Amino acid sequence: MARTENDSWDLATSVGATATMVAAARAVASKGDSPLIDDPFAEPLVRAVGVEFFARWVNGDIAAADVDGPDDVWGLQRMADLMGARTRYFDAFFRDAVAAGIRQAVILASGLDARGYRLSWPDGMTVFEIDQPLVIEFKATTLEGLGARPTADLRAVPMDLRHDWPTALREAGFDAERPSAWIAEGLLAFLPPDAQDRLLDNITQLSAPGSRLAAEIFVNPPDANGDQAPDLLQTASERWREHGFDIELSDLRYDVDRNDVATYLDGHGWQADSTKLNELLAQHGLPEIPHTAAGAAFAENYYCTAVRRG
Repeated sequence: MARTENDSWDLATSVGATATMVAAARAVASKGDSPLIDDPFAEPLVRAVGVEFFARWVNGDIAAADVDGPDDVWGLQRMADLMGARTRYFDAFFRDAVAAGIRQAVILASGLDARGYRLSWPDGMTVFEIDQPLVIEFKATTLEGLGARPTADLRAVPMDLRHDWPTALREAGFDAERPSAWIAEGLLAFLPPDAQDRLLDNITQLSAPGSRLAAEIFVNPPDANGDQAPDLLQTASERWREHGFDIELSDLRYDVDRNDVATYLDGHGWQADSTKLNELLAQHGLPEIPHTAAGAAFAENYYCTAVRRG
């Protein structure tokens, strides 16, 4: 179903299902002889949501080789690889921020992110999670049922990022006079261009000098003929549909022209540094995205860390 202006969701529908998809990939990336990450909460959270396709994947009832085509640029295995590398990137971002003395963090569109439970935060650390109310409530209730306890002062902000979340964040105890660390992981492509700019503007207004921001940037540049590259999410969705997954992932994003995030931040009081997707994969010994017609565009996605200038 296509997006609408004020649509909402839980973790089994619409954009919420992508949070479950990402958690499933983290669960798979946490397995094996030498896993890149250790997220013990991802698998039970995915099972609790109950999207059968993802539950079967994390249980081992579906293998990537059963679903992915031999020449697919994107699929289950690629996603598990990327989520392993991506998770390490954002985990390292928070470790570096903490080492620099930052003691408040904000996870935007937190979904099934369990960093408030699995990372070793220092004393005096406050972690704010912002997401749809149904998403916030489900995760908190499920983790409490698992006996999990936060490793920081974890504060939920049940608010749609398209609404007045800065006020809700302040009311939850966020102090805009102190440096903060923000992550926008897997988020920006699901916002319209104007909402992306408003989000970045709000973060800037709330960020004291020395604050840090890390984001994942999705791009879809035209080729030399001006045509858009094939939609890899749509191709994957078609394969997954054969195994019972009926959400059209390509309908959930806003693949339209928008401001480049690193450039925008540089022009609004930040100093940004970028890492291309293939660079990130190579850093962890993972196969790079091939330079095919579809792969070349996808490989232009990048990861950005920015520091608020004084």
